[in-house]
Amino acid sequence: MTAKKIITKEKNIPKKYHFIAGLPRSGSTLLANILAQNPNFHATGTSGIMDVMFNVRNVWNNLIEFKATPDYPAEIRVLRGILESYFSNIDESVIFDKGRGWLSEIEMIEAVLGHKIKILVPVRDMREVVSSFEKLWRKDAPYNQSSLAKEDYFMFQTVTGRVNMTLRHTHPVGIAYNRIVDAMNRGFSDRLFFVDFEDLTHQPKETIDQVYKFLDEDSFEHDFNNVEQVTKENDAIFGIRDLHTIRKKVTPLKSDWRTVIGEQFAHLDNLNFWKKNIKQNIPSLE
Repeated sequence: MTAKKIITKEKNIPKKYHFIAGLPRSGSTLLANILAQNPNFHATGTSGIMDVMFNVRNVWNNLIEFKATPDYPAEIRVLRGILESYFSNIDESVIFDKGRGWLSEIEMIEAVLGHKIKILVPVRDMREVVSSFEKLWRKDAPYNQSSLAKEDYFMFQTVTGRVNMTLRHTHPVGIAYNRIVDAMNRGFSDRLFFVDFEDLTHQPKETIDQVYKFLDEDSFEHDFNNVEQVTKENDAIFGIRDLHTIRKKVTPLKSDWRTVIGEQFAHLDNLNFWKKNIKQNIPSLE
């Protein structure tokens, strides 16, 4: 049995922060809810706190009053205060904040926290990622028009067009992939732990044990047959239903990209650099 959450009223205990940032459709919601079984852990859904801090930093740098009286340490204290205030009502001592943008702001959050951070990076065969988006679109197509369809209606009318759109550097899969590559190119590979979707669903205990080892956290016995979804997100906001819905039991999913998107996208296997143990000269998506 999974231990119940231990609720305390000591909200001034310093929090430890870890981050979840990787590819969409790669188990980030599942991973967050597995970790949330630990009574000492709090995991978020898709979080906006990074964007709040990012925008405060950018506004701060452009206000003439602060330009006239520069105080860089004060800015960092303000950003730290924003982060701590955001989680001030959380009882758990370890926070997992889920947001793909953290990979682009490692320098900022490390300056705020004053130490190297650790990021869990959910990844999945890129062919399965785009196939998953295609299946979601087909499921929702009778009821809603995708935001991507509104952007380029004619390109979105074919499987080839839809897949290529999601891979653009300004769209969900493309930007997430490029953020991972860029973080590695900036020299932050030691901060990243790749959580492969196939490993997580085929060998959940062994994979989570490796996660704990990377995070240097005390081990915990998770229940992979009954994962309660405690992170709540209104997927209508994202325009795709069931985008963040998980199954209660952690089980492998059958590979179906060949029947969904076709062999024409077999070449996307070249992007699965984490499977090939490639650490340098990783291709970005245009």
